[in-house]
Amino acid sequence: MTSKVYVETLQQIHRIIQEDGLVAGDKIPSERELSERLKVGRSSVREALRALEFLGIIETRRGEGTYMKEFGEHQLIDLLGTFILQEEKAKTDLVETKVLLEQLCLQLACKRRSQTKLDELKKMIRQKTINYERFLKWVTEAGENYLLERIWRVLNDFFTSNYDAISLPITFYENMGHAFETQDISAILDLFTEHIVMPLSKQP
Repeated sequence: MTSKVYVETLQQIHRIIQEDGLVAGDKIPSERELSERLKVGRSSVREALRALEFLGIIETRRGEGTYMKEFGEHQLIDLLGTFILQEEKAKTDLVETKVLLEQLCLQLACKRRSQTKLDELKKMIRQKTINYERFLKWVTEAGENYLLERIWRVLNDFFTSNYDAISLPITFYENMGHAFETQDISAILDLFTEHIVMPLSKQP
């Protein structure tokens, strides 16, 4: 199979996934059905599905069929990180990009957070089950921008594989919770700068 046919088959399968509205946990059409719908040989479909399974986008369950997987389980992130982050400059850029993205997500979350999401944050703070990664996951969800949320998850995976986890006192989250409740964006960004931006800028 030529690379052109291979890429076209992958793109067509992606289109079918979108058209059928398939999400994590959904069963995708069989190899035979995909072959008929795409009007390509089954060998072409088989190779494309193998690539998607290798990347962790789909999984084959013995005797059941092939299913979509959660985005966070994709192996593509780890594979790319192995090559992209080999240079020291790339690691520095990663920190800067992550900080800029998180600042934007904080602004969106402050503006768009619902009472339900605010109650979720308060509960995590009250029960002391919160940490920085859970907090930022809440921030990206509260901001209601799915694309930014996915980009953040990719960058965060890169970050956690190259740097130590960020540890912050509970007072940071308590102050953030109050700032989100009053939608005080200045207080939110000041807390972020003091506890995240400045410490990260001092790292070698």
